[in-house]
Amino acid sequence: MSVDRYILSLSDNSMILGHRLSELCGHGPTLETDIALTNISLDLFGQVRGFLSVLAARQGSDVTEDSLAFLRREREHFNCILTELPNTDFAHIIVRQYFFDVFHKMQLEVLQQSTDQDIAAIAVKSLKEAKYHERFSQSWMLRLGDGTEVSHAKMQVAVNTLYPYVHELFDLTEWEKELIESGVAADTETIKEEYYRLIHQTLAQANLSTDGLSNRYAKGKHGMHTENLGFILAEFQYMQRAYPQMEW
Repeated sequence: MSVDRYILSLSDNSMILGHRLSELCGHGPTLETDIALTNISLDLFGQVRGFLSVLAARQGSDVTEDSLAFLRREREHFNCILTELPNTDFAHIIVRQYFFDVFHKMQLEVLQQSTDQDIAAIAVKSLKEAKYHERFSQSWMLRLGDGTEVSHAKMQVAVNTLYPYVHELFDLTEWEKELIESGVAADTETIKEEYYRLIHQTLAQANLSTDGLSNRYAKGKHGMHTENLGFILAEFQYMQRAYPQMEW
C-alpha cells in the first residue's frame, strides 16, 4: 500500500503539472516557447504513463492505467499543492516550473538507486528530460527576473505567491519515511540543502528576493488540496466519466 501511494504521488506531481502546462497549448508568448511548454507537458505525461502502467500491472483485477488517471477522486491524489496552482500569468508559470524542475531533477537522480526496479528504471529514463526542463525554466527565470522593470515586478509577485509552497516538496509523510528505510523512496532530506542553495543562487542572479516569505499550510501529499485541483479534475476526467470504459 505504501509503495502504491508513493508511485501515485510521483505520478500525480507530473500529471497535474503536465495538465496545467497543456492548458497553455496555443497560448504561449511566442511560438517557440509555446511548443517548448507543450513538449514539457508531453514529457511529464510520458512519465505518468510509466508509473501508472507499472501500478496497474501490480494491482491487477479491473485496475487500468486509465482508471488510475481518470477515476480517482480529489482526496485520492497525492500531488504537492505547488503543481496544482493556476496559470496566473507567464511569470507564475515559469517560477512554478523552476521550483518544481530543480526538485524533480534531484529527486530522479536519487531514485535511480531505488530498490524498486520499476521506479529506478523510470527515473533513469526520465532524468534526461528533467535536466532539459530545469535548463529551460532557469533561463526564463534569469531573463525575466533581470529583465525589464515590468517583467521583474511580475516575477517578484510570482515568487511571493509560490515560494511559500516549496517547503511541501520536502515534507515527508509517514509512508515515505517507511519506504526511505527500505531504499524504495528518495530521502529528500539529503537534497534539501542543495536544492535551496541552487534556487536561491538563481533568485539572486535574477534580482529576486524571498525575504519575509513564510511557509504556507500545504498537505497535498496527504490528499488535502486547494479548490484548484477540483476544477482540474472536472476537466481532466470529464470524458472518461461521461463515457465510461471508452477507449481511443
